[in-house]
Amino acid sequence: MNIAVAIRLMPKAGEELELDPGGTDIDREVVEMAMSDFDDQALEEAVLIKEATGATVTAVGLRSEGIEEALRVAYARGADRVVLVDAGELDPYDSRSAALAFAGAFRELAPDLVLVGVQTPTDLFGQTAPYVAVELGWPQANVVVGVSVADGTARVTQEYAGGRLAVLGLQLPAVVGVQSASAPPRYVSMGRLRQAMTEASAEPLAVSVQSPAGAPTLVSLARPESQAGATMLEGDAEEVAEKILSVLRERGALVS
Repeated sequence: MNIAVAIRLMPKAGEELELDPGGTDIDREVVEMAMSDFDDQALEEAVLIKEATGATVTAVGLRSEGIEEALRVAYARGADRVVLVDAGELDPYDSRSAALAFAGAFRELAPDLVLVGVQTPTDLFGQTAPYVAVELGWPQANVVVGVSVADGTARVTQEYAGGRLAVLGLQLPAVVGVQSASAPPRYVSMGRLRQAMTEASAEPLAVSVQSPAGAPTLVSLARPESQAGATMLEGDAEEVAEKILSVLRERGALVS
């Protein structure tokens, strides 16, 4: 059984974001990128399935600044192969074109199961898994918190509003959008990462993507404008309580 995992990027946690001169993107020259958090969860779920069934895991990334390092991390965490997809110049904020590029790669690789993180900072509406599934003509489930595979079927636990869960059966091949793995992503030692740097050789794969007609384009980015700040109340508990009551009376929240 072969499992493919889509690997996408996001700014590394704690990085100070700057805008590029055109104001339509972050300055990727100064921002360090890393594997997106939800794709990390999808990768962990794939490796857990591998450990349970003996499956092969292939990490797949679209060519961009920082993706090769993310693929090496995926290899260090348990992926057996890494594939670097050249889909030409893609708008980093066009999640639909990216999904088409991933679908083209998966069509070539012919996995039995595709796992992808439920969203990224540039795919806030979780479009990737459904788009990939539609393009491939495969069944899909999104917002999944656990996957197991047996007898040609993926049993997925899907989370609904209010904390309710449902278990669905997807006939393979299928696409699954993972919200969280069955276990937290594993720690990888620096020694294993250094080993991956020498062992993980990305296999090149070229795909052709035609962006959908009428695809939206990002017009501008800007930092949030500062609004009125909070008022800090000082004093002991009784003094602070009196000040809160005073504010509520001033705002008309209390009648007396």
